[in-house]
Amino acid sequence: MTGEAIPEEILFSMFEAARHAPSSHNSQPWRFAYARRGEPDFAIFLACLSDQNREWARNASALVAVASKAVYTRDGSAEKNVSRSASFDAGAAWACLAVQAELLGWTARPMGAFDGDLARAATHAPDSLKIEVIVAIGKRGDSSPPERQTSEKPNPRKAMDEIVFAGGFPADC
Repeated sequence: MTGEAIPEEILFSMFEAARHAPSSHNSQPWRFAYARRGEPDFAIFLACLSDQNREWARNASALVAVASKAVYTRDGSAEKNVSRSASFDAGAAWACLAVQAELLGWTARPMGAFDGDLARAATHAPDSLKIEVIVAIGKRGDSSPPERQTSEKPNPRKAMDEIVFAGGFPADC
């Protein structure tokens, strides 16, 4: 990534797209904490990542922690409910954010290799949140070191017969 500053209105356009993702019972369990390049929290967020992911993210324009909240209340009720799909729903929101980023000429790279305790402290996340991923958002750079270029190509995908099953899942799934 180029390290170019991301205007707040561009970043919030991505959050707006995420906000409209579907969710079970309209619980909207996703939460986002962010730090833009040049802000003190950027280095704190960056330090949460694994060494390899830190390499990807060091020139990002923003780092975003995506979290899910499984316990929710329905409108007009005080009863607490537990969503079995909170992580899934947060993933839908992340996907909407990523699509919007691409439409605007930015890239968004999710990273699951991070220190959970550091991320919780860095984002001040309460125990009610599960930090799912940290996303690096930025403009694609012109080139990367040769050792990184192979990992920038699309990953191979599993064959359809390995992921789609009529009538149920096989025992060796």
